[in-house]
This record gives sequence, C-alpha cells and structure tokens, in this order.
Amino acid sequence: MTPPELTRSRTETVRSYLLGLQARIVSSIAQLDGGTFVVDAWTKAPEEALQGQGITQILEGGSVFERAGCGFSHVRGLRLPPSATQHRPELSGAPFEAMGVSLVFHPRNPYVPTVHMNVRMLAAQGRDGQEVCWFGGGMDLTPYYGFDEDAKHFHSSCKAALAPFGDDKYPRFKTWCDEYFYLKHRAEQRGVGGVFFDDFSELGFEDSLAMMQSVGDSFLAAYLPIVERRQGLEYGERERAFQLYRRGRYVEFNLVWDRGTHFGLQSGGRTESILLSMPPLVSWSYQHVPEPGSPEAELTTQFLVRKDWV
Repeated sequence: MTPPELTRSRTETVRSYLLGLQARIVSSIAQLDGGTFVVDAWTKAPEEALQGQGITQILEGGSVFERAGCGFSHVRGLRLPPSATQHRPELSGAPFEAMGVSLVFHPRNPYVPTVHMNVRMLAAQGRDGQEVCWFGGGMDLTPYYGFDEDAKHFHSSCKAALAPFGDDKYPRFKTWCDEYFYLKHRAEQRGVGGVFFDDFSELGFEDSLAMMQSVGDSFLAAYLPIVERRQGLEYGERERAFQLYRRGRYVEFNLVWDRGTHFGLQSGGRTESILLSMPPLVSWSYQHVPEPGSPEAELTTQFLVRKDWV
C-alpha cells in the first residue's frame, strides 16, 4: 500500500496557504526584532520512514526574541502513528499525508510571554480506500509575569477568529485548550490558554479549512500588540531567573504530553525541526516556592488557572 495523495487542487490550496502564512509571520517577526531568520529547506531521504519536504525558519539571539522558530512541513507516510489515531482507531496504521505550520517564539524579556501556534491538515486512506481529511490547530499564550490586559486581548482575538463558524466554537475550543495544555504530573496549566482543536472535519472540507485559515490569519494581531506593550519593560536577574525556571515547565509539557511532538518523533519526522520549540536556555529548581504575595506567586494563583478571560 502506498501513501495517499490528496486531490491536486486540495493539496495546492492548503500548501499554498500554509507557505504564505509562514512567510507573513516570519516577515513580521523579523521586522519587529531586527534580526534575520535562517532558512533551512529540507527533504526527507528516500530510505526514511517519511517522505516529503519542509522549510524550517529560525531566528536566534535576536533583540526581542531569544529564539523564534516557524516551520512548514508536508510529508507522507505508510502508517499513521498512535498519537494521530487516539480518536480514530479505525485509521490505525493507515497511509497518510500531513502538512502544517507550527511556531514557538521564546522572547528575551521575561515580561513578554512565550507563544505557540499551529495549523495543520491530515489525510488518511481508510480501509475502504476512501480519503479522510481533518484539521487541527490553535494558539496559546504562556506568560512568565501575568497581565490581565494581555490575556483578555489574546482570548478576544481567538474568539473573533472563530465567531464566523458558530457561537459554540470559541467556548468549546477554549475548554479543549485548557484541558490539553495541562501538565498532569504537576496538576498545573501551562499558561493562560487560548484555543485548540484537533480531528476536526464536521463543517466539511471547505468550511473546516476556512476555520483553520481564520485561526492562522489571526495570530499576528493576537500576539504582536502584547509584545509591543511589554518588550521595553525593565527587568533584572530575579525576573530572568524566574523566566528560565518557568521555561522548564514548557519543556516538560512538550516532551511528556504534546501529541504534535510525539507524532513527529513516532512517524520518523525531522527531529531538529520538531524540537525547534525548545527554549535556548532553561533551568530547574528543586521544590521552588515563590515568595507569598510576589508577582511570581501571582502567576500561579491568578493566571495558571482555568478562567473565562472574555
């Protein structure tokens, strides 16, 4: 059995959109930071488990972003890995095609939050030979120091992006995000959330694609105003040390719980590109307890909790 190929028109429509989205985001971030993204175009070797190509773009050591990675990939494989069939057991081991854009930006200033965004499409060939397509994605915000204004703006942008597709989408995907970006081993939220959806096809191909595009298109307006508000705030060694400590939670989630990371590694994806989400510097502290009443303690009690921001 060979990996499925989407109809050419669908393939080109989704691929063209994703490449354009990557280009727009990278251009805006480079302009804000003043740095330059390294462009790494890659192709999987013929003997590898996955076939396909991608473009990883990454900025490191910038004035605003310590690391900003944004990757596009379009791959095909003979067997869907277990991480992709948790909710679709009938497709276990099916040939598949996947494409998407994923980004994680780690800012230099501790008052600027880390952000993650991903939009993707998967297609698999069922046992009856029929093509099954579904979409996934979302974005979430991980502050080190909390600001109500920032969380409300981010969530308002997410809500507006989903509004044309039904009043149920934002509350449903917001709850999904809260439940997904949760460190079960610490009983702790990763950040203030956002929206998350997966295995989504209920609107049909065209409208499900349009919803995914709306989420991707809303990213810059959701995140850049927050960066611009916070990037000039003064900070010292205390704030920097707390930022590196909290980054440890980000690493723990991505390696232990994240389905996207597991999918990439289980399917034979490109490790260097999969792990571009890792921060360049991070620390762990044994049983760290913030000073009561401090901004660091407030992050846990006021922001790393599930709440309605809008």
